[in-house]
Amino acid sequence: MQLFVNDLTVIDFSYLCHQRGVVGESWIVDLTLLGSLDEQSMVLDFAKVKKRVKAIIDDVVDHKLAVPVQSKVTTISEKEQNVLVNFTSDNAGVVCVYSPAEAFALIDSESITVDSVGEFLKQKILAQLPDNVESIVLNLRPENIDGFYYHYTHGLKKHDGNCQRITHGHRSKVIVRENGMKSPRLQKYWADRWKDIYLASREDQINVPDLKFIKPPKDISQHLAFAYEADQGYFELLIADKCTEIVPCDTTVECLAEYMNSELKAQNDQSEYQVTAFEGVAKGAIV
Repeated sequence: MQLFVNDLTVIDFSYLCHQRGVVGESWIVDLTLLGSLDEQSMVLDFAKVKKRVKAIIDDVVDHKLAVPVQSKVTTISEKEQNVLVNFTSDNAGVVCVYSPAEAFALIDSESITVDSVGEFLKQKILAQLPDNVESIVLNLRPENIDGFYYHYTHGLKKHDGNCQRITHGHRSKVIVRENGMKSPRLQKYWADRWKDIYLASREDQINVPDLKFIKPPKDISQHLAFAYEADQGYFELLIADKCTEIVPCDTTVECLAEYMNSELKAQNDQSEYQVTAFEGVAKGAIV
């Protein structure tokens, strides 16, 4: 017997990529359970599927940084309840992250892919389901976007939930209207400008020598450092400046939409703009 739930949830997270550095991502999750019927003549109550399985996914991957543990360019060290990850990409420089352990999803693979994350999730989910559920099938898929989008990573130190983690992210579409008309040119502008970007608040930037737990390579150059204390603990990040844009505000989607609008007005104050910025799938802000 098979029981399926499409669009069960969305995973908003970031991952370390050998070519692209740190990449923000949003994947929609479809789930199929295979098993025998229980005493209620169900494989599993839909309410329990939606609540229990979503909670597992949220706990092990969502709003985390997925790290390819078996990669030759990954080094991981633990310091009490915290973890330090060092990663070197081909094109995006060094990425070093120091965070509480729960801010990472350590994936036992050489690279982060739909398959490696899916297998990681399957093992975690199956271990917490009743015995009558024999196996599960996960379909992880990006949103089908007919237009322009970007991948971004950020952290919100003021957030009282998991958004405070310094390297989580989203794959987000963007809609820009100029004088009431959609502007593919300006949508492409933002998609190109924020391709695989780390969006940092100016107030979180520190000098590289002031990092407390990350020890930059001796030959490091053209990298930026960020750090802050949040409810979940202390966070640090070292990342290439070419992969970063520092903004004069928090990086909530509301502030980002306002920032994009103000940047457009600064370029051409003769037009009126409306920016619809998404944070992952089916949610966002309009300015």
